[in-house]
Amino acid sequence: MTLEGTNAYVYGADPCVVIDPGSEDPGHLDAIRAAAAERGGIGVVLLTHSHGDHTAGADQLGAEVVQPGDGEEHGGLRTIATPGHAADHVTFLSPEGVCFSGDLVLGLGSTIVPPGGGSLAAFMSSLRLLQGEEIDLIAPGHGPWITEPEAKLAEYVEHRELRERRLLAALEAGERSRAALLTTVWDDVPVELLPMAAMAMEAHLEKLGEEERLPGDLYE
Repeated sequence: MTLEGTNAYVYGADPCVVIDPGSEDPGHLDAIRAAAAERGGIGVVLLTHSHGDHTAGADQLGAEVVQPGDGEEHGGLRTIATPGHAADHVTFLSPEGVCFSGDLVLGLGSTIVPPGGGSLAAFMSSLRLLQGEEIDLIAPGHGPWITEPEAKLAEYVEHRELRERRLLAALEAGERSRAALLTTVWDDVPVELLPMAAMAMEAHLEKLGEEERLPGDLYE
């Protein structure tokens, strides 16, 4: 679910900013403190969103913990509201063109948009918003850095749009069984990942319903 764990970042100096400290593991927090000490200490701890794998150790670093709103600046980082994975999700953009993307974009694989708690429509809007920014590097919440951000953002958008097109085609052909829709539209997904694919399908159906793009009999 979190690949090899949550990436914590230390940015700037005198003082520095800590982004998404994540785990409460004492060794992990000590490593953050040591890195921050070399940069003049921690001025503020910033959170991309409120999920526990990003926030658990935040209040143990002896600095103010902030989840900023859209347009706010902290430690030289500009906040961009990017809901979708979570309603409160934000990303941070540095003057050097580094985007700290939290869970909006991952270094490997695709982001989960949980139905009910997330919003696929908002997620897609957030991706397109970042496509309009000058970004040279994406530092994700999980997985390796993304050195070709333009290509990755385009890949994320096309991936979801392709699933949506295939799902609509299956629905328009008369398929209504959730199981059949899943195996038809997510036919390239390994069996062990089908539960995640099922969540993705529900997010797509929720989006299509909000946009009144589902076949008429699904509204009866």
